[in-house]
Amino acid sequence: MDAIDQIKQHVSQHIQLNDEEEKYFLSLLKITRVKKKQLIVQPGFTCKYRSYVYSGAMRAYLVDKEGQEHTIALAIEDWWIGDFSSYIFQQPATLFVEAMEDSILMQIDYNSEQLLMETVHKFERFFRILTQRGYSYLQRRLLSNLSETAEDRYEDFLKTQPKMAQRVPQYVLASYLGMSTVYLSQLRNSRVEKKN
Repeated sequence: MDAIDQIKQHVSQHIQLNDEEEKYFLSLLKITRVKKKQLIVQPGFTCKYRSYVYSGAMRAYLVDKEGQEHTIALAIEDWWIGDFSSYIFQQPATLFVEAMEDSILMQIDYNSEQLLMETVHKFERFFRILTQRGYSYLQRRLLSNLSETAEDRYEDFLKTQPKMAQRVPQYVLASYLGMSTVYLSQLRNSRVEKKN
């Protein structure tokens, strides 16, 4: 499935568009190819695009005062990523958004998105659904980090995101799950030993 068909299918899961609305929406998108390790957002610069991952894998992370990376979000095919606070409020970003693999993104810029919602009101519903789901996922993740053990978080991630688990580098997954790479390695080895 090509990028256009994939995003049309993605949108149709939430709203139904006529041909004219669909054509208008597609005219506002741009396709961007990014190389592994390339940044599309960095702190101090405003996040200009909402990015849909057609192919590849991306992550959003921040770097604390000690230089430690904290992965905030991950995205593979059919997911959206960006520094959403920067994008929504059009203020300088606090996150880095980086390609973990060579990736192809479909992007819409902030002004085009605003125009789209004014012109095709169905997109207000579409972006509201994305926001609600994103917020709900973030809340579940926060509660998990506060109430579950690192082992439970890892097991839950493997169950709920098996495709992602295979593609994310170990240091990124450890950062995302709030543990050291050494501890994640121990958990992985322990799982292998239990299976044997």
